[in-house]
Amino acid sequence: MATTSGSKGGRRGDRRRGAEVLEFTFVFLPLLCMILAFLDIAWAIFAKSTLNYAVHTGLRYGITITGAQATAANSDLAAMTKARVQQSSIGLLAGSAGLAKIKIHFYAPPSPSTNAPPTLVDAAADANKPFNIMQVSVEGFTLSPLVPRIFSWNSPADKSSTPIAATSYDMIEPSRDLPPKGTVP
Repeated sequence: MATTSGSKGGRRGDRRRGAEVLEFTFVFLPLLCMILAFLDIAWAIFAKSTLNYAVHTGLRYGITITGAQATAANSDLAAMTKARVQQSSIGLLAGSAGLAKIKIHFYAPPSPSTNAPPTLVDAAADANKPFNIMQVSVEGFTLSPLVPRIFSWNSPADKSSTPIAATSYDMIEPSRDLPPKGTVP
């Protein structure tokens, strides 16, 4: 008798094994899609925060450069600032194509008695004088998705890039030894 009931229970276990595989498939596919979506979102957040850090670091370096430092490096303010942004971008702005996405602008602050916006003074010879505002930005950077996004079975996968921009600005610190401005933007 023990043999009969044992074989009956064995058959029931065999039928359940197929259900486990089916249930695993139903759970695994949506889980895999969610993991890939989270990775893609994390990649975009990482890229945005890296570019924000890079322009902030480049700006802090740029507003404190002296003429002696620029002469010693045989360079100018714009080139040294762009190089610092590129170094801080962890390879996201590598090469000449990445360097072309880094922009530098100078603004003259408005009079304290007015409510006017700052004035763009890039063309002025003394655009980098103390108390002017220096802006460092990354423009035209696009981030490709790690995994193509599928929204519908009827349409092709979305492989479009996401544009990411980063901007930082601050007042140029007082100095008697101004570096050469260089070519901007």
